[in-house]
Formats: sequence, C-alpha cells, structure tokens
Amino acid sequence: MSNKFKAWISAARLRTLPLSISGILVGSAYGYSYVLSTRDFLEHSIKTLSLTSEELFPFNIWIPILALITTLGFQILSNFANDYGDGVKGTDNEDRVGPMRALQSGIIKPKEMKRAMIITAVLTLISAVALIYVSLGLERLLISLFFLVLGIAAIWAAIKYTVGDNAYGYRGLGDVFVFVFFGPVSVMGIFYLITKTLDWTMVLPSFTIGLLSVAVLNLNNMRDIESDKKAGKNTIVVKMGLPEAKLFHYTLVTLAFVAASLFFIIKWYAQYLNVDFGDPSIFYFLPILAFIPLFIHLKIVELRKEPALLDPELKKVALSTFAFALLCVLSVWLVSS
Repeated sequence: MSNKFKAWISAARLRTLPLSISGILVGSAYGYSYVLSTRDFLEHSIKTLSLTSEELFPFNIWIPILALITTLGFQILSNFANDYGDGVKGTDNEDRVGPMRALQSGIIKPKEMKRAMIITAVLTLISAVALIYVSLGLERLLISLFFLVLGIAAIWAAIKYTVGDNAYGYRGLGDVFVFVFFGPVSVMGIFYLITKTLDWTMVLPSFTIGLLSVAVLNLNNMRDIESDKKAGKNTIVVKMGLPEAKLFHYTLVTLAFVAASLFFIIKWYAQYLNVDFGDPSIFYFLPILAFIPLFIHLKIVELRKEPALLDPELKKVALSTFAFALLCVLSVWLVSS
C-alpha cells in the first residue's frame, strides 16, 4: 500500500464514520417500526407467504441504503474540508496532539485535496437527490425541495466548518452545526422519508445522537485547546476554558441519557396502554446499556488533567454512540418479534 493511498485513507478518517451513520440507524429503526405497527403485518405475512410482496415487505430498502451512502459522503467531505481548512490556515502544526493530518504531512497537496472535496461534494449531492427521489418522488415537490435545500446546506456546513475566512468552526459554532445535522436532521429526516409523517417523540432520540456527537467534538476541542489558542481557532472550549468545558461535557452526556430514557419510557408506556400488543417489553430499554461505558468515561475525563490524555476517550464516545444506535435496531427487532 503506497504512502499516498494511506494518506487518503487517513484523510477520510474512517474512525469517524460509525458516528456519522448513528442517526440514520436510529431513525431507520424506529421509522420501520412505525410502518410495521400501522399495518396488519402479521395477517399479510400469513396470507401471502412471499418475501417479495409489498404487503409483507411494506417499505423501500433503498431509502436507508441511499441515506447511509449520502451521510457517509457528507462525513468524508467534512473530513477532507477539515484537513484542507486547518492545513492551509496552519492550525495543523507541530503543537497538535492528535494524529498527523494529510496536508500537514505534505503527502497530499492542497490542490489535490480541493479537487477531492469537489468530487466528493458532487457525488454526495447526486446520492442525496437519488434518496429524495426514491423516498418522495415528484408527487411531494415542495417537501422534496425542502430536503434538497437541507442536502445543499449539509454540503455547505461540511465545507465551511474550517474552510474560508468566515469558517464557523473558528468562531465556536461547530457544536451547533454538529448537533443539528447529526441529531434532528439525521434522525428525524430519515424517519420522515420512511414514514412520510412526523412523530414528535423522535425529537428525543435525535437529541441523544446530537448531544453525543457534540460530546465527541467537545472532547476533540478539549484535546486541541492549546494548539487552537495559538492558531486563533476560537472553539467553545477555547472561549470557556478547560474546567468549564469539562462541565459542559458532563452536561451533554447526562442530557443525552435523560432524552433517551424519556423516549424509551414513552415507547414502553404506549405499548402498556395498547392491549392488542400484550405486556410491554423490557427490550425497549436495551439501548440504555450503551451509557454504561459513557458514564465510566465521564469519571476518566474528570481525572485527566492534561488535555492530550483525552485523545483515547474520543473513540470511546464515538463507539458508544454507534453502540447505542445498533442497540436501538436490536431493540426494535426484539420488540417486534
């Protein structure tokens, strides 16, 4: 494997991809749960005995597939843009604690990274348009246009985080954009594309994913606080200082836990009230297990005095968020079985 190819893989930051698709997994799981609960699925399955019939398989599997492809495109574009923006601004230098970036290493030139950003943006937009068409067709034109605007806004947000003179990541706004696009836009967006309806209880799991995604960014910014100060990158962590940033971090994880718990209680109680579905299942609460390593992580963050020592914790929060999403999928499957 050539050094150039390794540099491109590094620039794509594969370790960030599971976090980026967590919202899609959660929204898809509860979206399909909603679809199945609103149809007499069991009766149709007994009558047709056909896995290809619309009655037995009453949803379009291409919707989550295209959503995952699109989301991965957004994340890789964001990673390329972040590498490019911080590289040309000189933020990625010898003071940086994390792994060396592609432009920082000199293996990939700024012109090459810029070209990769353009190609990734175009491919991601094509995937987004395909997703909107497969989900909504031409019958819901206004809603399709709304989602198209969201897609374009996501591409803009991915690029402008660190690129340009007015990069919002350098003004402490990265946390807001991460929360909105990783949380409500991702979870509630895919839920609507699948169900063609809004369920306001989905705000709660969307907040959980959004808050945990911000927690990952907050950890990253705590780790890089000294190099960011020198480079003039005024993240929220730089503005508030490390002690307050830790309190902010504890709050993010705690609020994510509260939002998730409320959502599962609502789901459990709704089944309790519905006598047709029998006793409510304890499996609704299965995803709460993902918070066990997160609360252990909070204790470690409290004990770490040097920002550089927070680097290993990034992976823990990202993987715990992904585990939460996978447990949501498993929970839906077990409850529906």
